[in-house]
Amino acid sequence: MPAVFEPPLSQRLRDAQHVLIAGAGGGFDVYAGLPLALALRNAGTRVTLASYAVSELGALSLSSWVRTGLAAVRPDSAGNDRYFPERTLARWLATQGHDPVVYAFERTGVRPLRAAYRKLVDLLGIDAIVLADGGTDILMRGDESGLGTPEEDMTSLAAVAGLPVPQKLVVSLGFGIDSHHGVCHAHVLENLAALQREGAFLGAFSIPPGSAEAAAYCDAVAHAAAGTPLTASIVNTQIASAVRGDFGDVHTLPRTEGTELFVNPLMAMYFTVDLDGLARHVHYLPGLEHTRTRAEVALAIEEYRDGLDRRRERRPIPH
Repeated sequence: MPAVFEPPLSQRLRDAQHVLIAGAGGGFDVYAGLPLALALRNAGTRVTLASYAVSELGALSLSSWVRTGLAAVRPDSAGNDRYFPERTLARWLATQGHDPVVYAFERTGVRPLRAAYRKLVDLLGIDAIVLADGGTDILMRGDESGLGTPEEDMTSLAAVAGLPVPQKLVVSLGFGIDSHHGVCHAHVLENLAALQREGAFLGAFSIPPGSAEAAAYCDAVAHAAAGTPLTASIVNTQIASAVRGDFGDVHTLPRTEGTELFVNPLMAMYFTVDLDGLARHVHYLPGLEHTRTRAEVALAIEEYRDGLDRRRERRPIPH
């Protein structure tokens, strides 16, 4: 039974022996799972990091591939120097004395991605999976006015929903950031309320600003921005600003100049949900089940959206 002083997320992961924390939407999403990964490691739990990669993986050596669609990325892996978040993270992990391997799932549809996940689960003895989203578009159910960039998030969600793993969770970090991609955050809150009625919303908590995990996360984000300045993560740099206590139109990257930001404490909060419960709420997820490519995923979402009689209209949060 949940208790005030022990969040449901902690209860769900308490007995896990090996947790896989995977970036749901590709790119730097895996960084959104880093504070949780470090907290679990500090508590003695084995943790492996992975990412649904939008990086170009074709330069990896044959020895890097675990199977089709699944590669182990290390600090010295060959790849694009301009943009390779998985290798950038592996290099930071190496500087901290952590296991410097980040697994990369090739960008595919649901069926091959699930097969790759299944291989990694079996290979490592994974008994808990946490999908991490930098932003909130993974919480969209399909009938909202705007979905953000759902293709990668929903491919990951559908793939993991079909796995027989004891614990499956989703964490969303960066509330408000997806406004830039058309997400209405009143809809985010409405969706969380619906999940709460079914017991699938597991609450929210902040990354403690003075914690070792907060300091390490901010350091990892800064390391990535310094290493790949032209493609640094807009999402994670804003979250790191929020963790430090910045507020308002605070810019730490040249990429955001000319836009108005609203950095605030909600960006530094994890919203946590049961993965299977969330999957049941995404109206079009069954239509992704047999997809094999990203294009098929995008088409299935588009067809669902075209078939809607109406979409929920955007509305402001009235405060």
